[in-house]
Amino acid sequence: MQIITLTTDNGYQDHYVAAIKGRLLQSLPGAHVVDVSHGIAPFNVTEAAFQLRCCFEDFPSGTIHIVGVDTEPLFDSDQERYPGILKFKGHYFISNDNGFFGSFLEEDFPEAFFLYTEIRQQPQAWRFTTKNCYIDLALRLANGEALDSFATATRTYKRAFDQKPAIDQLLIRGIVVHIDSFGNLITNITKEDFERFGTDVPFIIKYQRKEYFIDTISSTYNAVSQGERVALFNNSNKLEIAINRGANNGFGGASKLFGMRIGDPVHVEFTPQGSKTNLNSLF
Repeated sequence: MQIITLTTDNGYQDHYVAAIKGRLLQSLPGAHVVDVSHGIAPFNVTEAAFQLRCCFEDFPSGTIHIVGVDTEPLFDSDQERYPGILKFKGHYFISNDNGFFGSFLEEDFPEAFFLYTEIRQQPQAWRFTTKNCYIDLALRLANGEALDSFATATRTYKRAFDQKPAIDQLLIRGIVVHIDSFGNLITNITKEDFERFGTDVPFIIKYQRKEYFIDTISSTYNAVSQGERVALFNNSNKLEIAINRGANNGFGGASKLFGMRIGDPVHVEFTPQGSKTNLNSLF
Protein backbone atom coordinates (compact mmCIF):
# COMPACT_ATOMS: atom_id res chain seq x y z
CA MET A 1 0.00 0.00 0.00
CA GLN A 2 1.48 3.33 -1.09
CA ILE A 3 1.10 6.14 1.44
CA ILE A 4 0.82 9.65 0.00
CA THR A 5 0.52 12.81 2.08
CA LEU A 6 -0.96 16.09 0.90
CA THR A 7 0.05 19.57 2.06
CA THR A 8 -1.55 22.45 0.15
CA ASP A 9 -2.67 26.06 0.35
CA ASN A 10 -5.98 25.17 -1.35
CA GLY A 11 -8.14 25.52 1.77
CA TYR A 12 -11.33 23.61 2.45
CA GLN A 13 -13.97 25.90 0.94
CA ASP A 14 -13.54 24.94 -2.71
CA HIS A 15 -13.39 21.76 -4.75
CA TYR A 16 -9.60 21.74 -5.21
CA VAL A 17 -8.68 19.20 -2.55
CA ALA A 18 -11.44 16.83 -3.68
CA ALA A 19 -10.19 17.10 -7.28
CA ILE A 20 -6.63 16.25 -6.19
CA LYS A 21 -7.80 13.25 -4.18
CA GLY A 22 -10.10 12.08 -6.98
CA ARG A 23 -7.25 12.11 -9.49
CA LEU A 24 -4.98 10.36 -6.99
CA LEU A 25 -7.48 7.56 -6.43
CA GLN A 26 -7.97 7.17 -10.18
CA SER A 27 -4.22 6.86 -10.70
CA LEU A 28 -3.43 4.80 -7.59
CA PRO A 29 -6.64 3.07 -6.46
CA GLY A 30 -4.89 1.34 -3.55
CA ALA A 31 -3.15 4.45 -2.22
CA HIS A 32 -3.65 5.55 1.37
CA VAL A 33 -3.95 9.35 1.28
CA VAL A 34 -3.21 11.38 4.44
CA ASP A 35 -3.85 15.11 4.79
CA VAL A 36 -1.09 17.03 6.55
CA SER A 37 -2.76 20.42 6.09
CA HIS A 38 -4.75 22.30 3.48
CA GLY A 39 -4.78 25.45 5.60
CA ILE A 40 -1.33 26.71 4.62
CA ALA A 41 -1.42 30.47 4.00
CA PRO A 42 -1.46 31.13 0.23
CA PHE A 43 2.03 30.77 -1.31
CA ASN A 44 3.67 30.39 2.12
CA VAL A 45 6.24 27.68 1.40
CA THR A 46 8.05 28.18 4.72
CA GLU A 47 4.84 27.33 6.60
CA ALA A 48 4.41 24.22 4.44
CA ALA A 49 8.01 23.24 5.15
CA PHE A 50 7.48 23.73 8.89
CA GLN A 51 4.33 21.59 9.00
CA LEU A 52 5.84 18.75 7.00
CA ARG A 53 9.19 18.83 8.79
CA CYS A 54 7.32 18.35 12.06
CA CYS A 55 5.63 15.11 11.00
CA PHE A 56 7.20 13.38 7.98
CA GLU A 57 9.32 11.03 10.10
CA ASP A 58 6.15 9.65 11.67
CA PHE A 59 5.40 8.01 8.31
CA PRO A 60 7.05 4.85 6.97
CA SER A 61 10.06 5.03 4.69
CA GLY A 62 8.97 5.23 1.06
CA THR A 63 6.09 7.62 1.75
CA ILE A 64 5.48 10.16 -1.01
CA HIS A 65 4.74 13.70 0.19
CA ILE A 66 3.00 16.03 -2.30
CA VAL A 67 3.31 19.75 -1.51
CA GLY A 68 0.81 21.84 -3.48
CA VAL A 69 1.83 25.35 -2.40
CA ASP A 70 2.75 28.04 -4.96
CA THR A 71 2.82 25.39 -7.67
CA GLU A 72 2.80 27.30 -10.96
CA PRO A 73 6.05 26.67 -12.89
CA LEU A 74 8.05 29.53 -14.35
CA PHE A 75 10.09 29.39 -17.57
CA ASP A 76 12.38 31.65 -19.58
CA SER A 77 13.47 33.77 -16.67
CA ASP A 78 16.37 34.11 -14.25
CA GLN A 79 14.01 32.67 -11.64
CA GLU A 80 12.99 29.47 -13.46
CA ARG A 81 10.94 27.15 -11.29
CA TYR A 82 10.32 23.53 -12.18
CA PRO A 83 8.65 20.76 -10.23
CA GLY A 84 11.25 19.07 -8.05
CA ILE A 85 11.57 15.66 -6.43
CA LEU A 86 13.58 15.35 -3.24
CA LYS A 87 14.69 12.10 -1.67
CA PHE A 88 15.48 12.54 2.03
CA LYS A 89 15.69 9.95 4.80
CA GLY A 90 14.00 7.40 2.57
CA HIS A 91 11.02 9.65 1.82
CA TYR A 92 10.08 11.40 -1.43
CA PHE A 93 8.89 15.01 -1.61
CA ILE A 94 7.27 16.54 -4.70
CA SER A 95 6.97 20.32 -4.84
CA ASN A 96 7.68 23.32 -6.99
CA ASP A 97 11.31 24.44 -6.63
CA ASN A 98 10.09 27.71 -5.16
CA GLY A 99 12.09 27.74 -1.91
CA PHE A 100 10.26 24.88 -0.21
CA PHE A 101 13.09 22.37 -0.50
CA GLY A 102 15.77 24.59 1.04
CA SER A 103 13.45 25.67 3.85
CA PHE A 104 12.41 22.07 4.54
CA LEU A 105 15.96 20.71 4.58
CA GLU A 106 17.25 23.46 6.88
CA GLU A 107 20.94 22.52 7.38
CA ASP A 108 20.56 18.93 6.13
CA PHE A 109 21.54 17.58 2.73
CA PRO A 110 19.35 15.55 0.35
CA GLU A 111 19.98 11.97 -0.66
CA ALA A 112 19.03 13.05 -4.18
CA PHE A 113 17.32 15.95 -5.89
CA PHE A 114 15.79 16.08 -9.37
CA LEU A 115 13.94 18.62 -11.51
CA TYR A 116 11.13 17.67 -13.84
CA THR A 117 11.94 19.85 -16.85
CA GLU A 118 9.66 17.98 -19.27
CA ILE A 119 6.80 20.08 -17.97
CA ARG A 120 7.89 22.73 -20.49
CA GLN A 121 6.30 20.56 -23.18
CA GLN A 122 3.15 19.86 -21.16
CA PRO A 123 1.04 23.04 -21.12
CA GLN A 124 -1.91 21.13 -19.66
CA ALA A 125 0.16 20.79 -16.48
CA TRP A 126 0.97 24.47 -16.09
CA ARG A 127 -2.35 25.12 -14.34
CA PHE A 128 -3.48 23.21 -11.24
CA THR A 129 -0.05 21.61 -11.29
CA THR A 130 -0.67 19.61 -8.12
CA LYS A 131 -3.38 17.61 -9.88
CA ASN A 132 -2.09 17.73 -13.43
CA CYS A 133 1.61 17.02 -12.81
CA TYR A 134 2.54 16.05 -9.27
CA ILE A 135 0.19 13.07 -9.17
CA ASP A 136 1.77 11.70 -12.35
CA LEU A 137 5.20 12.05 -10.75
CA ALA A 138 3.95 10.27 -7.63
CA LEU A 139 2.59 7.45 -9.81
CA ARG A 140 5.99 6.99 -11.44
CA LEU A 141 7.67 6.83 -8.04
CA ALA A 142 5.08 4.38 -6.72
CA ASN A 143 5.61 2.18 -9.78
CA GLY A 144 9.33 2.02 -9.07
CA GLU A 145 10.57 4.06 -12.03
CA ALA A 146 14.10 5.34 -11.59
CA LEU A 147 14.19 9.07 -10.97
CA ASP A 148 16.86 9.64 -13.60
CA SER A 149 14.62 8.04 -16.24
CA PHE A 150 12.19 10.98 -16.21
CA ALA A 151 13.85 13.84 -14.28
CA THR A 152 17.18 15.65 -14.28
CA ALA A 153 19.54 15.35 -11.32
CA THR A 154 20.86 18.61 -9.86
CA ARG A 155 22.67 19.75 -6.72
CA THR A 156 20.99 23.13 -6.45
CA TYR A 157 17.58 24.09 -5.13
CA LYS A 158 16.05 27.36 -4.04
CA ARG A 159 15.68 28.37 -0.42
CA ALA A 160 12.90 30.59 0.87
CA PHE A 161 13.79 33.22 3.45
CA ASP A 162 13.59 31.45 6.78
CA GLN A 163 14.57 33.60 9.74
CA LYS A 164 16.84 31.92 12.25
CA PRO A 165 17.24 33.07 15.85
CA ALA A 166 20.10 35.46 16.55
CA ILE A 167 22.30 34.19 19.37
CA ASP A 168 24.52 36.59 21.31
CA GLN A 169 26.66 36.07 24.38
CA LEU A 170 23.75 35.82 26.83
CA LEU A 171 20.71 36.33 24.61
CA ILE A 172 18.63 34.45 22.03
CA ARG A 173 16.48 36.66 19.80
CA GLY A 174 13.77 34.55 18.21
CA ILE A 175 10.33 35.05 16.71
CA VAL A 176 6.97 33.30 16.60
CA VAL A 177 6.93 31.18 13.43
CA HIS A 178 3.63 29.36 13.88
CA ILE A 179 0.40 29.58 15.89
CA ASP A 180 -1.39 26.27 16.16
CA SER A 181 -5.11 25.61 16.47
CA PHE A 182 -4.89 25.90 20.28
CA GLY A 183 -3.39 29.38 19.99
CA ASN A 184 0.00 28.13 21.19
CA LEU A 185 2.99 30.23 20.11
CA ILE A 186 5.68 28.14 18.43
CA THR A 187 9.02 29.88 18.03
CA ASN A 188 12.12 29.34 15.89
CA ILE A 189 14.19 28.76 19.05
CA THR A 190 15.23 25.13 19.40
CA LYS A 191 16.16 23.10 22.44
CA GLU A 192 19.67 22.89 21.00
CA ASP A 193 19.88 26.70 20.83
CA PHE A 194 18.72 26.91 24.43
CA GLU A 195 21.14 24.30 25.78
CA ARG A 196 24.15 26.04 24.26
CA PHE A 197 24.10 28.14 27.41
CA GLY A 198 24.03 25.14 29.73
CA THR A 199 21.26 23.31 31.53
CA ASP A 200 21.36 25.11 34.89
CA VAL A 201 21.79 28.78 33.92
CA PRO A 202 18.89 31.04 35.06
CA PHE A 203 16.94 32.67 32.25
CA ILE A 204 13.97 34.86 31.48
CA ILE A 205 11.74 34.34 28.41
CA LYS A 206 10.43 37.76 27.38
CA TYR A 207 7.60 38.50 24.96
CA GLN A 208 5.03 41.25 24.47
CA ARG A 209 5.15 42.84 27.95
CA LYS A 210 7.57 42.31 30.80
CA GLU A 211 4.86 41.07 33.18
CA TYR A 212 4.34 38.09 30.89
CA PHE A 213 7.85 36.72 31.50
CA ILE A 214 8.48 32.99 32.06
CA ASP A 215 11.55 31.67 33.87
CA THR A 216 10.91 27.91 33.82
CA ILE A 217 10.78 25.27 31.11
CA SER A 218 8.02 22.78 31.89
CA SER A 219 7.76 19.18 30.73
CA THR A 220 4.00 19.33 30.05
CA TYR A 221 1.20 21.87 29.77
CA ASN A 222 -0.38 20.53 32.96
CA ALA A 223 2.78 21.28 34.92
CA VAL A 224 1.08 24.63 35.64
CA SER A 225 -2.44 25.38 36.78
CA GLN A 226 -5.23 25.89 34.27
CA GLY A 227 -5.06 29.39 32.82
CA GLU A 228 -1.37 29.87 33.70
CA ARG A 229 1.30 30.61 31.10
CA VAL A 230 3.77 27.85 30.35
CA ALA A 231 6.90 27.37 28.22
CA LEU A 232 8.06 23.99 26.97
CA PHE A 233 9.89 22.30 24.13
CA ASN A 234 7.32 20.63 21.90
CA ASN A 235 7.52 17.35 20.01
CA SER A 236 9.71 19.05 17.38
CA ASN A 237 12.01 20.52 20.04
CA LYS A 238 10.83 24.08 19.34
CA LEU A 239 10.29 26.48 22.22
CA GLU A 240 6.54 26.92 22.67
CA ILE A 241 4.62 29.40 24.80
CA ALA A 242 1.08 28.50 25.80
CA ILE A 243 -1.73 29.03 28.26
CA ASN A 244 -2.66 25.74 29.88
CA ARG A 245 -6.16 24.98 28.57
CA GLY A 246 -6.41 28.59 27.45
CA ALA A 247 -8.22 27.65 24.26
CA ASN A 248 -11.22 26.35 26.22
CA ASN A 249 -14.53 28.18 25.83
CA GLY A 250 -13.30 30.09 22.80
CA PHE A 251 -10.70 32.24 24.58
CA GLY A 252 -8.21 31.52 21.81
CA GLY A 253 -5.13 30.52 23.76
CA ALA A 254 -1.85 32.37 24.15
CA SER A 255 -1.97 34.15 20.79
CA LYS A 256 -5.15 36.05 21.64
CA LEU A 257 -4.61 36.41 25.36
CA PHE A 258 -1.14 37.89 24.81
CA GLY A 259 -1.98 39.65 21.53
CA MET A 260 0.82 37.82 19.71
CA ARG A 261 1.15 37.19 15.98
CA ILE A 262 3.52 35.34 13.67
CA GLY A 263 6.74 37.31 13.42
CA ASP A 264 6.50 38.84 16.90
CA PRO A 265 9.73 38.70 18.93
CA VAL A 266 10.49 36.23 21.71
CA HIS A 267 13.76 36.74 23.57
CA VAL A 268 15.54 34.52 26.06
CA GLU A 269 18.02 36.27 28.36
CA PHE A 270 20.41 34.13 30.34
CA THR A 271 21.74 35.41 33.66
CA PRO A 272 24.76 33.61 35.12
CA GLN A 273 24.86 33.68 38.89
CA GLY A 274 25.81 37.08 40.25
CA SER A 275 25.31 38.97 36.98
CA LYS A 276 22.03 40.59 38.11
CA THR A 277 21.15 41.98 41.51
CA ASN A 278 17.38 41.55 41.45
CA LEU A 279 14.45 40.55 39.24
CA ASN A 280 13.75 44.08 38.02
CA SER A 281 17.28 44.36 36.66
CA LEU A 282 16.47 41.62 34.17
CA PHE A 283 14.12 43.92 32.22
